[in-house]
Amino acid sequence: MTRIDVHCHYLPDFYREALIANGHSHPDGIPGIPAWSESTALEAMDGLGVTKAYLSISSPGVHFGDDAAARDLARRVNEEGARVKRAHPGRFGFFASTPLPDIDATLAEITYAFDELDADGVVFETNFDGIYLGDDLLAPVYAELDRRNAVLFLHPTSPARPCTGAAVPLRYPRPMLEFLFDTTRSVTDMVLSGTLERYPNIKVIVPHAGATLPLVAARVDVIGAKMVGKTDPMRNALQRLHFDLAGMPVPDMLPALLSVADPTHIHYGSDLPFTPLPEVHTNTDKLDAAPILQGELLAQVMHTNSEALFG
Repeated sequence: MTRIDVHCHYLPDFYREALIANGHSHPDGIPGIPAWSESTALEAMDGLGVTKAYLSISSPGVHFGDDAAARDLARRVNEEGARVKRAHPGRFGFFASTPLPDIDATLAEITYAFDELDADGVVFETNFDGIYLGDDLLAPVYAELDRRNAVLFLHPTSPARPCTGAAVPLRYPRPMLEFLFDTTRSVTDMVLSGTLERYPNIKVIVPHAGATLPLVAARVDVIGAKMVGKTDPMRNALQRLHFDLAGMPVPDMLPALLSVADPTHIHYGSDLPFTPLPEVHTNTDKLDAAPILQGELLAQVMHTNSEALFG
């Protein structure tokens, strides 16, 4: 089975150094920063049957509190992503990072990334220092992405402090629980704010099998509908959004996702190297063997849907 991976990450040495210098040697509470190189990425891809992988910078992104430093780091990681793509034709694409919440600099970086670097899309964290993705502040950025019919890949990050009431939520690595909840929080904000309706040309990829969105859709549609005066805003959005299957979608999350999503909008994702390679193989094997995915749907999820999205 061949695959296209829409959720995998790259960590150039200079980005690793920036993480450590800015206090992120254990980003989002994980044990450490995983190793990454082009050669190990290609070896892992070959072992998984991945013909092409779309690289992105993971949480916590590139903005550590200094706008100028964020502009420089976004440019460097984007130029490195473009270099990797050029060095291995057909094997890699990349999603450009931006220095949000600096709007003007982000618009400039989007222009450079698409027009000069041939980026395949853009990656957003689920919040930018507490600015969630339905915020009106982001309107100029969404307007530009909409004009370009862009792919927007979302990646979770640690929640803003007001959402948890604590500087550090619980004592566990945030990818265990908080990543799923922050994805749910931010996509719900996009839906109820009308962002997805105002910018219909943006193709949004939601990570981790939609997080908890399939489970809370009915609740959002009952309570949220009263706020926005619309019928079933979340269920309608879930039919439009795209989703990746990084993480542990089998046995529980995948059936929930298929109950609400368009099956032609579901894509394979590995989350390498933040998910260790043995776990990725285990997750991938479970997907290959899942009765709910057998037949044409398995091929769609593994490569056909992504070919259509980026074709």
